[in-house]
Amino acid sequence: MAEAHQAVAFQFTITPEGIDLQLSYQALNQIYLSGVRSWKKRVSRMRNRVIKGVYPASPSSWLFVVIAILATMYMRSDPSMGLIAKIQQHLPLSLHVSLSAQGQTMVSALVFSTLLWLSLILTLRFCLKLLLSYHQWMFEQHGRVSTTTKVWVTLLRLLSGRKPLLYSYQTSLPHLPVPPIKDTLTRYLESVRPLLTDPGFERMTELTNQFESSLGNRLQRYLKLKALWATNYVSDWWEEYIYLRSRGPIMVNSNYYGMDFLYVTPTPVQAARAGNTITALLLYRRKVNREELKPSRVPGTVIPLCAAQCERMFNTTRTPGTETDVLQHWQDSEFVAVYHRGRYFKLWVYRAGRLLCPREIEYQIQRILDDPSPPLPGEEKLGALTAGDRIPWCQMRKQHFSSGVNKRSLDAIERAAFFVTLDDEEQGMMGEDPVGNLDRYAKSLLHGKCYDRWFDKSFSIVIYKNGKNGLNAEHSWADAPTVAHLWEYTLATDAFQLGYSEDGHCKGEVDRSLPHPQRLVWDVPTEVQAQVSSSLAVAQALADDVDCHVFPFREFGKGRIKKLRISPDAFIQISLQLAYYRDRGGFCLTYEASMTRLFREGRTETVRSCSNESCDFVKALESGEGAEQCRRLFRLAAEKHQNLYRLAMTGAGIDRHLFCLYVVSKYLGVDSAFLKEVLSEPWRLSTSQTPVQQMELFDLKNHPEFISLGGGFGPVADDGYGVSYIIVGEDMINFHVSSKHSCNETDSHRFGAQISRALQDILALLSSEAKTSTSSSSKGPAQPQSKKLL
Repeated sequence: MAEAHQAVAFQFTITPEGIDLQLSYQALNQIYLSGVRSWKKRVSRMRNRVIKGVYPASPSSWLFVVIAILATMYMRSDPSMGLIAKIQQHLPLSLHVSLSAQGQTMVSALVFSTLLWLSLILTLRFCLKLLLSYHQWMFEQHGRVSTTTKVWVTLLRLLSGRKPLLYSYQTSLPHLPVPPIKDTLTRYLESVRPLLTDPGFERMTELTNQFESSLGNRLQRYLKLKALWATNYVSDWWEEYIYLRSRGPIMVNSNYYGMDFLYVTPTPVQAARAGNTITALLLYRRKVNREELKPSRVPGTVIPLCAAQCERMFNTTRTPGTETDVLQHWQDSEFVAVYHRGRYFKLWVYRAGRLLCPREIEYQIQRILDDPSPPLPGEEKLGALTAGDRIPWCQMRKQHFSSGVNKRSLDAIERAAFFVTLDDEEQGMMGEDPVGNLDRYAKSLLHGKCYDRWFDKSFSIVIYKNGKNGLNAEHSWADAPTVAHLWEYTLATDAFQLGYSEDGHCKGEVDRSLPHPQRLVWDVPTEVQAQVSSSLAVAQALADDVDCHVFPFREFGKGRIKKLRISPDAFIQISLQLAYYRDRGGFCLTYEASMTRLFREGRTETVRSCSNESCDFVKALESGEGAEQCRRLFRLAAEKHQNLYRLAMTGAGIDRHLFCLYVVSKYLGVDSAFLKEVLSEPWRLSTSQTPVQQMELFDLKNHPEFISLGGGFGPVADDGYGVSYIIVGEDMINFHVSSKHSCNETDSHRFGAQISRALQDILALLSSEAKTSTSSSSKGPAQPQSKKLL
């Protein structure tokens, strides 16, 4: 193959006259340019390490300290109080011999200045860490900011005034605290009270008290010891035991998806959309590597969030193991892996150290689309191994993919920056049944054909025949907000910065001497093909069972909700409780994902949205109690939900603490009936909000059609619902509902209709209050103080 020959820098043949050496100067030039690019990256990383290391100070502040010390000494004053003289006494003998007394004093002053500068940096960093450990601002009522919080905001602005790099705040973020076990158990009992009968609650209370008085405090001591030693006492165990040790399929059960714009497809040309999408993703990778991205912050505030999840975004693959999988992360690769019609390709996106322009990537993608070669035997459905159970995939990998041509091809996929599928289907909101097509679009992104995605990659991009795109992400390495940040940047860069020509093609010129994309070669024996068929059957059964429903709710959005002085998230969560009660005739344990990225290496915590207060409101509304009473109960429920969310964000949640206590008990070899029961409780309603984090990238006022659909995930419980939602602009909320066909009690379309009805019923209830009494409408619940810290 031509591309294989171009990768060879030199060839030689042995003749009777000696060795005939043939150099390929083009290949040597490629090697040279790649080396230059590599060294530039090393220099850039070294520079960033220095800048991060001295933050919140700057490298130039060292010079300021040195000048200040020397100027003070010039004025016949000793700012070191004798320390410079002591340093001079302990200088190496060689310096005493080679330098004059004045030179020795100068060197000693430089050493003292550097030590003083480092001490100041450590002090500033310690102060910044103390400031970031203050969370009381989150619990203060809107418009009633305490003097302490005002002083805190001022100091935080002063210390974080310099332009930070992506990871500048990492070492200043506080560690996640271990909550007192009594507080966690008290909050747990409160959370399950509305779900249990009186005898059931008495039994659970007794179990809880027994646990606290016996095993609980012992486990707590071990957990506090880990918290002193580890950066985060939850994250490593959460990644391993919740994600990597799962032996079932990760498709549907763990992976999640992200969608394209709702109304707009920037180009109908599949290759062109792929060209811009791949370019935008690689530009984002460049920004991550150079740390040019702004650190994420709590919306509306100056408070930074942990950025550790960005480190494994690209060049990362989950590899199967017998007992536990492993996340493998490689150095930046200069290629992506592409799948089209059963064939795998290795597509180089750099040449001579230069990122190919979008038009060149489109040209290469078109070559793949036009390639008429058929799949090799066993190649077409090979990706099904990543969609089925993990142990068979591990066994096949060890036996048949650990050497030879299969290993080389598998390495090309796993070491690629990311995975790209060129899909032959058309997707999106189109045709006579636009909502039904959105449902099919969601299922396509969630599982596809079960073999045309590589579900082990950190994320896979899907480009459809009509130009629509989407994303499927593996969950263990990061949570949805991190992937959503990447996807927002990709969509905005694609549509607003890179753009397309009038005929729908990417912009730029094409170097037609580019080598063809490289076909990956496989040798798939009969045993592997049999396992592929088996894994595909498992995955197909799982995919066929998923019932997805995606619908844009256009009746109103956060604009109307905020006018009622209600948190939009609390409004939606209570609406979900009402919808579930109407759908199933009762309440259930409800999971809402909250972040703990205020802490170093923080990931998520659970907000138990089904509270006593929300249940009281739902029962009152459904039993026909008076409107005034229902409104009062709703506001109590909304305030309770907001408080639960704040507790979860500030490290005082319930579930991660209990989970870690359970892990400690397993390490100690002791059993706890309480922990076993708590961790076996099913989450029949699992919910998550997709945040919109980079509104500055989207001009929705001038381009309202560029609305994101958000993303979704599969149901957590076999007899439950998965609900994801994204609040877009002021007037729309997009919902993604999932359940299983095999459960007779669930129906995603029915539940979607219940959600729409619940939202409208609650708004009508609260709007009638606003019409009848302006004063009463102003007595809303406390809002997060983030809006006050602009």
